[in-house]
Amino acid sequence: MSHGHDAWLPGLLQQLARTGAGRIVQVILTHNLPPAATALQEGGWPFRLTQVMNAAPAGFGANHNRAFERADAPLFCVLNPDMRLPDPSLWDALCEAAARPGVGCAYPRLLDADGAVQDSERSALTPWALFRRRVLRRADARVDWASAALWVLPAPVYRQLGGFDERYFMYCEDVDFCLRLQLGGWRLLRVPVDAVHEAQRASHRQWRHLAWHLRSLWRLWTGAVLWRYLWARRYLVPSA
Repeated sequence: MSHGHDAWLPGLLQQLARTGAGRIVQVILTHNLPPAATALQEGGWPFRLTQVMNAAPAGFGANHNRAFERADAPLFCVLNPDMRLPDPSLWDALCEAAARPGVGCAYPRLLDADGAVQDSERSALTPWALFRRRVLRRADARVDWASAALWVLPAPVYRQLGGFDERYFMYCEDVDFCLRLQLGGWRLLRVPVDAVHEAQRASHRQWRHLAWHLRSLWRLWTGAVLWRYLWARRYLVPSA
């Protein structure tokens, strides 16, 4: 999904063509905003490239759910446009991991542009966990969800879960999805390969994104999924 990432798209597609040979059969590119330049050519790639031009911007979850409706492969990938994929073994490793019995989502270790490990695996996003992280500056002790910058999932798992919950807009969709996935009996699996995420973190700079973030947090905290997950894992008592 591109949300004003036109400059990054040719490079990303070239990386997918170079590193995903034999694994990637279709790329669905959603332009959430009208492209500033001429649309990318759909031919000439080693995969089918389908471009979707939204009449109006949609949320992260809605865009991926619509993309899934157009997909016909046994595995489905959620991929941000602001990714660099230097590891040639990335797609083999992710696809093989996602095909293992019981795995609902495989993902790589994410790095910042400077090579630092990104904080992309976190514990369930409760008010206490947020206070512990932001105020007490303590690292999370568990991994309950992983950033959806790059996921590979079995298509039947995505379908059975109903995809992302579209009531979220831009934030917490991945938290909710990971919790529902594990409640459904599947597991998250981090694969020992790296990808670089040029994270924008717009909620740290723009009031509109901050408002969306806070609204999504409120939906998560007042909904049933988080508390069902905490009860299932017996995480209701905060850890020290």
